[in-house]
Amino acid sequence: MTALPEASPVLDFVGIGLGPFNLGLACLTEPIEELNGVFLDSKPDFEWHAGMFLDGAHLQTPFMSDLVTLADPTSPYSFLNYLKEKGRLYSFYIRENFYPLRVEYDDYCRWAANKLTSVRFSTTVTEVTYEDGVYAVRTDTGDTYPARHLVLGTGTPPYIPEACEGLGGDFIHNSRYLATKAELQRKRSITLVGSGQSAAEIYHDLLSEIDVHGYRLNWVTRSPRFFPLEYTKLTLEMTSPEYIDYFHALPEDTRYRITAQQKGLFKGIDGELINEIFDLLYQKNLGGPIQTRLLTNSALNSATYENGTYTLALRQEEQGKDYELDSEGLVLATGYQYREPEFLKPVRDRLRYDGHGNFDLGRNYAIDVTGRGVFLQNAGVHTHSITSPDLGMGAYRNASIIRELLGSEYYPVEKTIAFQEFAV
Repeated sequence: MTALPEASPVLDFVGIGLGPFNLGLACLTEPIEELNGVFLDSKPDFEWHAGMFLDGAHLQTPFMSDLVTLADPTSPYSFLNYLKEKGRLYSFYIRENFYPLRVEYDDYCRWAANKLTSVRFSTTVTEVTYEDGVYAVRTDTGDTYPARHLVLGTGTPPYIPEACEGLGGDFIHNSRYLATKAELQRKRSITLVGSGQSAAEIYHDLLSEIDVHGYRLNWVTRSPRFFPLEYTKLTLEMTSPEYIDYFHALPEDTRYRITAQQKGLFKGIDGELINEIFDLLYQKNLGGPIQTRLLTNSALNSATYENGTYTLALRQEEQGKDYELDSEGLVLATGYQYREPEFLKPVRDRLRYDGHGNFDLGRNYAIDVTGRGVFLQNAGVHTHSITSPDLGMGAYRNASIIRELLGSEYYPVEKTIAFQEFAV
C-alpha cells in the first residue's frame, strides 16, 4: 500500500504506533482482504527495549505468546516460522527452553515487520481530527490518512518519578542502560532504584563486574522485599477471557484497589534470577565483604545533584525513619507509564474517561463514545487487569479488535479456557 493523499478512499483503520501489540494486529490483518488499513510509527525501524538486551535476558512468557500464534497457529508470521527461516528451529528445539531471548524476540518482530505491506516507519502522527464519521490522521510527512477506525498502540514511555523531575546530571532510565553502561561503570558508586525484572537484571549485571571496576553498588526499592513474579498455573488462568469478563464488570473503585494489589502478578522478578543474585552475592563475599547494599522498604522522597554526586533522600517506610544516600551514578528502573498522545487533543470530546481521568476501555477495548471506533492496545490494567500488558493476551485482544472492525469473527475468539470460576 502506498502513502495516501488526502483525497484517497477512506481506510477501514489506521494503527498508530508499532510495538508488539499493533505489530501483531498488522500481521493478523495482512491476509484479510476485507480490511484495508495502515500502521504508522515514528521510528525508522522496529525497536523493542533495545537498552535491555543483556546477555541471557529472556521473555517472561513462552514462545507461543508471539505476535500471532494464539489467534492463528497457521500464520506465516509465527515465531516458529521465523526460526525455520533463520535456520534455528532445531537449535531452539534442542535448547529445550520455551522462553525466547529478548534480543531474539526483537529480531523476530523486526523480521515480521519487514514482511508487511501495511507498515510505514519514519512517520510521526501530528494530529487526529474527526468529521462526518471519518478520522483524519495527519503526519509530519505531509500525508493524511482518512479512516473509520483508529487503533492506538503508542506504548508506554519511560517513567521518571516526581522526586527526580528536573534533576540534573547524567542519571539514566533503565531503557538506556546498555548504551551508557561503560560510562556508568567508571563512577565510584552506582545506585539503582526499582524492584522489578529490569532492576534485577541490571543489578546482577553490575554485581558480576563489581570487582573489575571497583564501584560501590546500591539497590534501593520501596517494596518490602524483592518479590518474585507469581507464575503458577492457576494464577495464569487470570490471563483468560473469563477473568477479563469478571474484572471488567467490577465497580471502578474496586478495580483500582485490586490493581494496586496485583503488581506481583506482572511486575515481579523471575524467581531463578533472584536465586542467581543471591548465589552471586555469596560467591563474591567469599573473599571478604563486597561493596554493595540492598535496601528495602525505602521510598525515594527527593533527590539533588551537586558536584558530580546525587544525594537521595529516602524514607524507611516501616520504621518511619528518614536517611540519605550519596552516589555518583543513578539508574532509575522505575518502569513505564502511559501518557495520552498530544495528537488526540482535537478528538478528546469523542473519547471516554473514567472517574480517575484514565481512558474508559470497553470490554471490546474501545475508548470512544460509539463503543467501536477507537481501540487501545495495552494501557488498560485498570479495566482489563493483568491481561493488558501480557504478551500472551495480545493475539486474543487483536482477534477481538478484528472482530469489531469486520463486524464478524475472522479468528475464533475464545470465551472460556479456565477451570476455576471467578464470579458468583
